[in-house]
Amino acid sequence: MVLGMLPGLLAAGEFEITQVKTRLQEGVYLLDAEIDYQFNETVLEALNHGVPLILELHIQVRHEGAWVWEQDVAELRLRYLIRYHALTSLFEVSDLAQETSRTFVTQDAALSYLGELHGLPIVDQQQLLADTPYHLEMKAQLDIEALPLPLRPLAYLTPAWNLSSGWGLWPLTP
Repeated sequence: MVLGMLPGLLAAGEFEITQVKTRLQEGVYLLDAEIDYQFNETVLEALNHGVPLILELHIQVRHEGAWVWEQDVAELRLRYLIRYHALTSLFEVSDLAQETSRTFVTQDAALSYLGELHGLPIVDQQQLLADTPYHLEMKAQLDIEALPLPLRPLAYLTPAWNLSSGWGLWPLTP
């Protein structure tokens, strides 16, 4: 009975960081991660009508037990754009930092590609002190500020646009 009163919550999308692994290669810690981008109907409708969406992945390497105001050992903000091109019926995923893009025939293929990170350099081994515990913090979110200007007020006021994985925490031991 209560479920019938919450249709917006049931249809809500969410982002989930499902797997994170780090490995040391040639003096650099590399990140492999999988992110499940589950968009809700509101955001999918906008995407399918040509609204470009920017997803931001925020990664921090910090000392274990560091205070909020302490500086990160390493910090990355990666931005990816996904858009649908109606004339070609293709989805495009662009890495805005690398200025590269790929196209996909299906939305599922584009979202799957978007959610796979392989061999992303996050921190040099020299930046980490031996026998000191660190942790990796990561968050994926939809960047509402990057939406087209006429859509932003609606996005601020509608919970359906507030898509985020929340912060995840994983140990990183040099």
